[in-house]
Amino acid sequence: MNTHARLYASLATILVPAMLAGALAPAPAHAGGVTAGTLIRNTAVASYDEGGVQRSVNSNTVTVRVDELLDVTLTSLDPGPLTTRPGDAVLTFELTNQGNGPEAFRLAANMAVAGNDFDLTFRAIAIDSNGNGTYEEGVDEILAQPQTTAVLAADARPTVFVLATVPQTATDGQRSNVDLRAEAVTGTGTPGTVFAGAGVDGGDAILGTTGAAATARGALINAVAGVELRKSVTLRDPFGGTSAVPGAIATFTIEARVGGTGSVASLVVTDAIPDGTTYIPGSLTLDAAALTDGTDGDAGTASDADGIRVDLGTTAAGTARAITFNVSIDK
Repeated sequence: MNTHARLYASLATILVPAMLAGALAPAPAHAGGVTAGTLIRNTAVASYDEGGVQRSVNSNTVTVRVDELLDVTLTSLDPGPLTTRPGDAVLTFELTNQGNGPEAFRLAANMAVAGNDFDLTFRAIAIDSNGNGTYEEGVDEILAQPQTTAVLAADARPTVFVLATVPQTATDGQRSNVDLRAEAVTGTGTPGTVFAGAGVDGGDAILGTTGAAATARGALINAVAGVELRKSVTLRDPFGGTSAVPGAIATFTIEARVGGTGSVASLVVTDAIPDGTTYIPGSLTLDAAALTDGTDGDAGTASDADGIRVDLGTTAAGTARAITFNVSIDK
């Protein structure tokens, strides 16, 4: 039993109607246990035989009011470092109220993490208002200073966005970390610390194992180089024209352009063979040079089932590569 719980002795006498031993008031279980403010009532029962008559007697009822436990976790939702470019960037986190009662949390983003190659400029912290996991300007709530969430129910887990700007001086491959910290408004500190009367219904609030504070790290990698794909098609029908009729040959051209500065690594271009068409074997080319369809020493593979795949590897900014292949429109 929590030593800080407040006990209330009932006025029930030993002659009140019997109650089940160990009876509990119904309460949902949360990450922090039974809901703060829940009253747990308990009455003992003794039964005995008196002169051949079966009798029972109840103890007084003891009531325990569950105190509020303050706990929080914070997690980055980004799948590893985000690739970004100079300009606006968004890092995504999930905050979870791990306590057993309602609590608001104050948020702060640290952009100047030791070891950063460059520091982001802080713009704002936002809450995912519609729960779709994507920041939408004008839709998601921007938190005013000091950035504090609304009061969150136990187990509530809103998505939090940190909005920042990558400086124009950042160069290719440089990395920057951002630390987001959440602290319970009621208080933080050593686990077990008691805030008397600060919990639900005037009960105590007690710090859980996290000390009601948590920090999560997000990361960005500046990639000044970027890839643009442009696809076009030309037609040649059986009559010497350019109509898209059965039997016509369609030549697809895919141009991969790498812009900016630096380079991109592991650049691979794929394309499916369109429904209603058949790949023409031996028609795959890279920069006008023929590629074989099978898996061998060159950069390409092609088939009706798997489409085309061309591995361009590490490609420097300012480079343009052209891929072509032919299909016939099915008769």
